[in-house]
Amino acid sequence: MPADAGLDACRWAFPDPSSSDESGLVAVGADLEPATLLAAYSCGLFPMPVKPGGRIGWWSPSERGVLEPSGLIVHRSLRRACRRFEVRVNTAFAEVVDGCADPARPHGWIDDQMRAAFVRLHRAGFAHSVETWLDGELAGGLYGVAVGGLFAGESMFYRASDASKVALVALAAELDDGHPRLIDVQWATPHLRSLGVSAIPRHQYLRRLPELLASPLPDML
Repeated sequence: MPADAGLDACRWAFPDPSSSDESGLVAVGADLEPATLLAAYSCGLFPMPVKPGGRIGWWSPSERGVLEPSGLIVHRSLRRACRRFEVRVNTAFAEVVDGCADPARPHGWIDDQMRAAFVRLHRAGFAHSVETWLDGELAGGLYGVAVGGLFAGESMFYRASDASKVALVALAAELDDGHPRLIDVQWATPHLRSLGVSAIPRHQYLRRLPELLASPLPDML
């Protein structure tokens, strides 16, 4: 059965992703149903509350943080760390989201409505977690949304040193399979740049989307 079997059609028409304000905000409102989220990612938008617990904003920054799977920078210490962890996929999705949503983390944006939306999208077969485990305990991980060759990374967390980076190494290795692939991280922060993330102009990102969306899903997901 295909992952989108049984999904209702999106009932919203999103504005042009290039019509954002200076912060990257394109629109406010709509809902967080699976079909809505998939339609948004497929046209170059991603959701984030305008403020925690507030209305949903749909964003398309003028520069998009992206990671080519083959471009991940893996230093020697990170290669050693990879040997410490067990990597699993989609075995603890909700727990990974909860780790990313920890209210003690600065600049948190994953509120209850966002958590519920991603869990629904996971059950529909589109949201995925890559987890790192240490001594049988969840040590870190990341989650995001996969549509064709696009992996829209939403957040990552760690409870042990390098645990989230190891999850990213595993994801990038699996996506580097010869098909058109891209990891979208939304904004290129200094930390992400140190791992190989770059910022590309919005028009370039939007131009790549059709080819990415037409690619098959990676085997690991």
